[in-house]
Amino acid sequence: MSMTKEQQAEIKFEEKKTLRRRVMDYIEITVASLLYSIAVSLFLDPNALAPGGVTGIAIILNRITGLETGTLVLCINIPIIAVGTWKFGLRFILSTMYCTALTSGLINLFAPFGAATTDPFLAAVAGGALMAVGIGLVFKAGATTGGTDIIIKLLRLRFPYLKTGVLFLITDALIVAASAFVFKNVDVALYAGLVVFINSVLLDVVLYGRDGAKLIFIISDRHEAITKRLLEDLDIGVTYISGSGAYSGKEKKVIMCAMKKQISPRAETIVREEDPGAVMIVTSATEIYGEGYKSIYSEKL
Repeated sequence: MSMTKEQQAEIKFEEKKTLRRRVMDYIEITVASLLYSIAVSLFLDPNALAPGGVTGIAIILNRITGLETGTLVLCINIPIIAVGTWKFGLRFILSTMYCTALTSGLINLFAPFGAATTDPFLAAVAGGALMAVGIGLVFKAGATTGGTDIIIKLLRLRFPYLKTGVLFLITDALIVAASAFVFKNVDVALYAGLVVFINSVLLDVVLYGRDGAKLIFIISDRHEAITKRLLEDLDIGVTYISGSGAYSGKEKKVIMCAMKKQISPRAETIVREEDPGAVMIVTSATEIYGEGYKSIYSEKL
């Protein structure tokens, strides 16, 4: 059955949209690879800071073998990428291969420029921050920088409740500990540990944003007055949960509301002003999806 002109136009529009999105993904990967390479070549490698992962292994092997760090990164990544091919599909592997090859080449390209700073603390802070931004952008574009990134994505499929930054922290800590023995320098290893910590914290910020939300449950006989002020003063969503007292058997409406942490003190003030005897339970919400927060359709990274 032949398609109408409207259907053909819609298909062409979707194809152009897909192509445009892929081009933007590769531009993002290119920028991310540049940032990552600068972090390694100008801050970490010259100061013998092995920040875990394949890059950390490559920096250690560079001192042992004399081979260029970028070349070692590429060689180590080849078998790991081969293992990831069956799980993540051709598009993912192609973008990862592009990112890995580009990062390796740029690391070798920037290496002759030497250290941007010889202060190990400044190198750890700057290198860790640049690495986190680079890895985060690559992940958002649907690729990885190879190496442990692929292993982390595999672990995320098996353990989705673990955040990416936490998994990186665990795996990288083992490599940092190994660098202390290879370099025979505890100070250098501790600075490398600082890189891992900064990378872990900032990576979660890049991937997930600073959710830092609060989830509040309020039990009060003045629920209507409290709800009115929460809606009008703070402009936040409020949900009633039906409940009853276990001892009294009295029916109660429990107020449940989620909000960004910046406005939670104002919500607590409203509750105190309207009903000083109210029961208020405040807890943290690490991630919130929906209007005003992250899209429910966003991919878990």
